[in-house]
Amino acid sequence: MPTRASENGHVGVGSAAKEVAEHASALARLEVELAGLELRQKAGALGAGAGLGVGATVGALFALGFLLAALAAGLATVVDVWLALLIVGLALAAITGLLAVLAAASFRKGTPPVPEAAIAEAKRTTEAIRG
Repeated sequence: MPTRASENGHVGVGSAAKEVAEHASALARLEVELAGLELRQKAGALGAGAGLGVGATVGALFALGFLLAALAAGLATVVDVWLALLIVGLALAAITGLLAVLAAASFRKGTPPVPEAAIAEAKRTTEAIRG
């Protein structure tokens, strides 16, 4: 970035300090923006994890209901009805397990809710300025 030189061709200390301050201010604004974006992404992942966890819980309740109905039908009737209800219950249990795994992965992705990339970038910038 070009700077204004004084009459003898040298850049003044005041203008150089002003330029450094402007760069530092712009860098700080960008790092705050990066931190905000990262926190929004993590909050979204936590929300998705919560939704998937609720889905897994509802699925587990349905699976339990179907498995209990299968047990009752198995005791009361012929194997055909019992087997049909058992298959439906096991399918719901498998779907519930898949939702639980997806929820756990989403929670791991969203925690801890700290802007790690922004903090690392700020540390690198600080070290570059110092050294």
